[in-house]
Amino acid sequence: MLDTPCVIFAGGRSSRMGEDKSLLPFGTFNTLTEFQLNRLSKIFKNVYISCKESTKFSFEAEFIEDIKTDYIYAPTAGFVSVFSFLKCEKFFALSVDSPFIGEDEIKKIVEADRADADATVAETPRGIEPMCGIYHRSMEKKFTAMLHENNHKLGFLLKTSNTIYVEFRSKKPFLNLNHPHEYQEALSLIV
Repeated sequence: MLDTPCVIFAGGRSSRMGEDKSLLPFGTFNTLTEFQLNRLSKIFKNVYISCKESTKFSFEAEFIEDIKTDYIYAPTAGFVSVFSFLKCEKFFALSVDSPFIGEDEIKKIVEADRADADATVAETPRGIEPMCGIYHRSMEKKFTAMLHENNHKLGFLLKTSNTIYVEFRSKKPFLNLNHPHEYQEALSLIV
């Protein structure tokens, strides 16, 4: 099991889905978040869930609630909260809506990470995947500044930081469940 803590980001607005995707049923689990927690707990020693309000979930977990801001749905609020809550030097960030990123992809990112990096993230033929990778404490001040400036462009932050990009040729494991048709496709893939 990996020592680096994992944080599942489940605090998004889900506007394209039309309902809170973190609460959608998935596989044999009542929610996509529970599914992610169960599978990632077999890879990482410690798994946390970053969210706006933990009361929306009906299962036990280690929750990190986002700081309260006008733009609470931005991932930057989650990153600032995670850095404040966790006292470690780095953590693995993964979006709740990426249920097919597996142990092989995760280990490849972990193995590519270096102590002098600010971040180590996946890159697919589709582009960079900011919500799949390791973020170091050296990024904490940058995230805090972004939050105060109401700037939430993770791609720009990564390009202006010491980021390691880990190349993946297949985009299949990186399927994001942003729209209802993607959710239906994902359900058919786990049967």
